[in-house]
Amino acid sequence: MKKTNCVPFFRSIKKLWRIMRITAVIVFVLGVHVYAGSYGQNGKVNLTMNSSLRDVFEKLEEVSGYHFVLKYDAEILDKKVQVNYANEKIENVLDNLLKDTGLSYRIIDRYIAITSNGEYVSGTQQSKNISGKVVDSTGAPLPGVTVVLKGTTQGTITSFEGIYTLSNVPANGILVFSFVGMKTQEIIVGSQSSVNVTLTEDAIGIEEVVAIGYGTMKKSDLTGSVASVKGEALAEIPGATVAQSLQGRTAGVFVQQNTGAPGAAIQIRIRGNNSILGNNEPLWVVDGFPVSSANMVNLSDIESIDVLKDASATAIFGSRGANGVVIVTTKRGKAGKTKVTYEGSFSIQQLRKKFDMCDAQEYMQLMNIQQLNDFGAEYFTQQEINAAGEGTDWQDLIYRNAPIHNHALNISGGNDKTKFAIGGSYFDQQGIIKNSGYNRTTFRTSVDHQISKIFNVSSNTVISRASGIDKDDVGGLRGSNLLQASFCATPTVGPYNEDGSYHRLNEDYPFSATGFLNPVAYINERTAKYYINRIMSNLTFTIKPVKDLTIITSGNVQNTETRSDGYVTTEYPNSTGHASISVRNTMELTSNNTISYDKKIGNHSLSVMAGSTYEKYKTTPLSVAGTGYINDVLETYDIGSATVLDIPSSSYSEWNLLSFLGRVNYSYGGKYLATATIRRDGSSRYSEGSKWGTFPSAALAWKISNEDFMKDIEFISNLKLRAGYGVTGSTAISAYSTINLLQSVSAVLDKQYLSGFEPRDRYPGDLKWETTAQTNVGFDLSLFNNKIQLVADYYVKNTSDLLNEVQLSPSSGYTTTMKNVGKIRNKGLEFQLDAFLYDTKDFKWNVSANIAFNRNEVVELYNHQDILGATYSLAWVGDYVNLIREGQPFGVFYGYREAGYDDNGKILFYNSAGEKVLKSGLTENDKTYIGDPNPDFTYSFNSAASYKNFSLSIFIQGVQGNDLMCLSEGSANYDYGWGLNMFKEVLYDHWTPENTDAKYPKITSTNTYAISDRFVHDGSYIRLKNIELAYSIPTKNMGIQWFSKGQVFLSGQNLVTITNYPFWDPDVNSRGGDNSFNQGIDHFSYPTAKSVMVGVRFEF
Repeated sequence: MKKTNCVPFFRSIKKLWRIMRITAVIVFVLGVHVYAGSYGQNGKVNLTMNSSLRDVFEKLEEVSGYHFVLKYDAEILDKKVQVNYANEKIENVLDNLLKDTGLSYRIIDRYIAITSNGEYVSGTQQSKNISGKVVDSTGAPLPGVTVVLKGTTQGTITSFEGIYTLSNVPANGILVFSFVGMKTQEIIVGSQSSVNVTLTEDAIGIEEVVAIGYGTMKKSDLTGSVASVKGEALAEIPGATVAQSLQGRTAGVFVQQNTGAPGAAIQIRIRGNNSILGNNEPLWVVDGFPVSSANMVNLSDIESIDVLKDASATAIFGSRGANGVVIVTTKRGKAGKTKVTYEGSFSIQQLRKKFDMCDAQEYMQLMNIQQLNDFGAEYFTQQEINAAGEGTDWQDLIYRNAPIHNHALNISGGNDKTKFAIGGSYFDQQGIIKNSGYNRTTFRTSVDHQISKIFNVSSNTVISRASGIDKDDVGGLRGSNLLQASFCATPTVGPYNEDGSYHRLNEDYPFSATGFLNPVAYINERTAKYYINRIMSNLTFTIKPVKDLTIITSGNVQNTETRSDGYVTTEYPNSTGHASISVRNTMELTSNNTISYDKKIGNHSLSVMAGSTYEKYKTTPLSVAGTGYINDVLETYDIGSATVLDIPSSSYSEWNLLSFLGRVNYSYGGKYLATATIRRDGSSRYSEGSKWGTFPSAALAWKISNEDFMKDIEFISNLKLRAGYGVTGSTAISAYSTINLLQSVSAVLDKQYLSGFEPRDRYPGDLKWETTAQTNVGFDLSLFNNKIQLVADYYVKNTSDLLNEVQLSPSSGYTTTMKNVGKIRNKGLEFQLDAFLYDTKDFKWNVSANIAFNRNEVVELYNHQDILGATYSLAWVGDYVNLIREGQPFGVFYGYREAGYDDNGKILFYNSAGEKVLKSGLTENDKTYIGDPNPDFTYSFNSAASYKNFSLSIFIQGVQGNDLMCLSEGSANYDYGWGLNMFKEVLYDHWTPENTDAKYPKITSTNTYAISDRFVHDGSYIRLKNIELAYSIPTKNMGIQWFSKGQVFLSGQNLVTITNYPFWDPDVNSRGGDNSFNQGIDHFSYPTAKSVMVGVRFEF
């Protein structure tokens, strides 16, 4: 079913409200069941139990927020007790529990010590020596941990083995263990002479630290809309790229595969499309530096990804932040014993769907019907049909089950002065189309060194090499494309002749298409190899000359070399050998310099940052090709030996961006938060007088939960309201769009080759920057000691002064010029829910879900003129599909509405007057809205549960309400008269005088088609994206000191997809690109695969 053009926004709100009510009921039922004993901020307890005294103490520790220190040897703790407390002070609960037990308690800060009566004695106590070992959560020793006797200056630090000794410690003393990046712990000494401690990282839940661009901030202090994904979640799916692993992980981030080819590009949209001509992809920032691609980073090297979505968060990136910002933070070394981690996996991929094509006999029947309808006579005799059998299944010859190998090794460690991390990875994915695949090798190092108390230096280097063999030849017509030929190849013949040469399908029958290729020959004799070598290296100096002042200066260089080699052998039908090479070298330089001041005075907290950045980008492409080779031995390595050399081409492009930026963060009493940023960008792409753009933002937040009047509302842990407004921009034009441009031309006159130049683009005058103004309001809500967390946002985003090329009159001497042409609006709602449902010693269960709604509208266009999408020149139709029109969503489908069949089985269409006419009676004015590729909403659900050493995670992801234009269906099942094989259903459900309501029209080459609603399908789907079952090896019981952690796992990706879409996969965008509004098109794209994986994770 196709959706209507203007779905009222309130319908989605009504649907959302229904979902929220159901979710709220489920969450609060679970909350009441699981957290009936949750504590309030005033130290009161609600608890009902019938168990041993020991179990009651454990439960009290869980629900009260106090940490219990139990020092006793008393069987009395096994005594059964029945308790029923409602809003009772902790002191009264303990008095009642310990009555007549011979035990007593003492409360010190958030600790409760349970001891035998009389163990704590007033007055002076005998001091003693205390020793112990401090380790991290993996059991690795922590050197450099500060151990201090609370309330004194007496202390020490742990050795390289994590060992410490402290003298003259009283029995009632409290030891404080602290280490940078770890949670501080306080332990009551009591009767102990040895105190061993495990420190955990201080970055969980509401106190999580997130990257915000040129700095970090506590998640609880954010005023903007920022979503975070931990590296562990990304590693669950063995995606070849970072972008691919983000799919479904955060609300408002729409990730779509252009094709299923190994290593293929991924399209990401954060809160909709903003530009017609410019890049709609977000800005990628890796370890503080903008990069053109994050594909060089291996998933196992990622610590976290933070997605900046609203303008108050992205405005600090100015003209590069209009489409959102994705900040990737890689893992760094930590002080302690050297740690070695290894992760390896092996996967098998399988084609998700195989189509039911006509076999040889059915094909001959199909051709006879077409020949009879067109020429009045059948081509094949019944005897030939009976003898044909099933024939060749070309799909079996093209597709295969394909493996994936993935290995990653990381080594990290250091001390309090120097920390390091070294990592390497190898990823190899063979494609499900034979002779296709993708391979990537990466190497990464990072070093952090403290030169002195005020001077630190950090370095990062990433080297990667990616290579692949591409069989993703999108599109095609009448069997001239590999994927189309895998459907349409004639089943009555095989791939080879009797002499071993390739069979020429275009010569089989008089009606065979002239461009019909042999798909097996294509796979074996046509290669398209590519290589991408990247190196990124950066150095950062951090100086803290005085307290509260930090100066950071850093530089980054990234160099990318891309090479594509194509070769068609002389064995390929009708080929004399063809070679092509294209090379592109790109260099990116970045310099960041910031100075920040952080000060807290009483209830006032102030953070001020100012800085500058400089970016330089340069690229130099070169291409050459030749035809006619004696043999295929050298392929592209001797391209000059071609009989005919094409004219080489090369070019050069360079742009620079200079920026000044500032940010102020203010907090009063931890209740009232404010953020203001400003950035001024100067771009070489714009002409004089327009080179500079200014991009400000401001945001406010109110932590209501910190107000005094909220103290008695015990189940609310955190409630924060946020509101922000900001302006970002986009340099949507190429490096030389604001000057008069000439283009080279060549011609042969009188057998003489001549070259010259002719006008191309005209100087457009003063262009305005594309600017995006965004308003965002939202709230963060945490319940039951942060066990349930809900984040909600509503935004309105207006992009104005859109840039696009405009055609000029031929009399001007130029073909096009650039103009500011219009406005686009996006508005939407986002919800993210996280619930930590169970957290006991043996069983843990966490769930998360998100849903995002976005509505897009083209508000204004230059002279109210439509902007047409790309024209698809297909054998059966040639027309555009997508359109940008005022009042419509971005890139909607425009075409004709069908009206059934006439009495001869030919397709009828509605014209603008509502009349039924043949295609010959249609005009451009009869076109109308037929579909919208933009989804109504996207959503996902993730469940992670563990019981003892077993864990199970399930990740479900879906898209609802988008339409897809299936041009594949048109090329596969409607292009009659050219000898193409088709789906069985064409043979059994086509129009005849006895079957006038058939799915397919009359099988005749005289039938005509158009871009119409016949080929528009609902692209909604829900998918089991990943499921993983893992077993953690009990290394502590094995007695192997060097073996810290071990896990084996079995997982599946894309195993189940529920959809009504008729072709391979609804997660497709054949014509997708950085700035393409030709979206929602499916035209013979490389199919996606489902896979099963086994793997291990080890830590030493």
